[in-house]
Amino acid sequence: MNKNFLNLKDLSKKDLENIIENSISLKKSTTNVNLLAGKYVALIFEKPSTRTRVSFEVAMNQLGGKASFLSVADLQLGRGEPLEDTAKVIGSMADGVVLRTQRHETQNTFASFSSAATINGLSDLSHPCQVLTDLLTYFEENGSIEGEKVCWSGDFNNVCYSYAEAANIFNFELHVACPKEFQPKIKALPNVTFTESLHEAIDGSSLVTTDVWVSMGDENEKEKREQLFSDYQINPSVMDKAGNKAIFLHCLPAIRGQEISENLLEDKRSKVWTQAENRLHAQKALLVELLK
Repeated sequence: MNKNFLNLKDLSKKDLENIIENSISLKKSTTNVNLLAGKYVALIFEKPSTRTRVSFEVAMNQLGGKASFLSVADLQLGRGEPLEDTAKVIGSMADGVVLRTQRHETQNTFASFSSAATINGLSDLSHPCQVLTDLLTYFEENGSIEGEKVCWSGDFNNVCYSYAEAANIFNFELHVACPKEFQPKIKALPNVTFTESLHEAIDGSSLVTTDVWVSMGDENEKEKREQLFSDYQINPSVMDKAGNKAIFLHCLPAIRGQEISENLLEDKRSKVWTQAENRLHAQKALLVELLK
């Protein structure tokens, strides 16, 4: 049975730890070029992408395999072919499929009808590849995240959902600072605390992270979000309230002057550029785990 990666919980803690360890090995190695020789991955995206698309294409190239980008508009999906039929056909030819979709249900349906390993490259529910990368970046800087405090500033979006999954799997405390109306209705999540106070959430944190205030699909709430989130900006003085070993991460793209200050990415505590590069290394290890 093929392994899928639609959410972090689809893989065991041991599998995820192995991927993180292998990410570090692959990052250092220059002799891994043929690990996925002869393998093919299709990238099917409904949403724009920079890091997800480039990292998966480069990853397969460096591992000796191939990847190609398939715009929905260029597939028969764009002419009304049922998703189930497309999944069966592509699954019979490809070893893996990376999906970037408007709705998470599309990922579930595709995975149900495809024999290829299905990877969530982003959906409205979650973004497991991004948080896997963040865990790798934290491990490189500070070691195990178990028992640590993590601060998320912003609404409970797809990246934050995957952080909540990670908090349960890796046993760390996630504190989400967010205006009340953007917090989820169901708040009884293991190891997750919601607060309207950014200072409360960031106090003593060893990892601080955020995302844009207006995500893809939320443009109709732009003015409202910018007003309500104005007190949730991360800047150097806010970072001073975090723990001594705290690092700052951002999944990018970032809007300087909104969720982060103009100078935060240049702060010595920011590991955002390492994090961005680590998308490549984490996804190489993920592909090896799923396609080996």
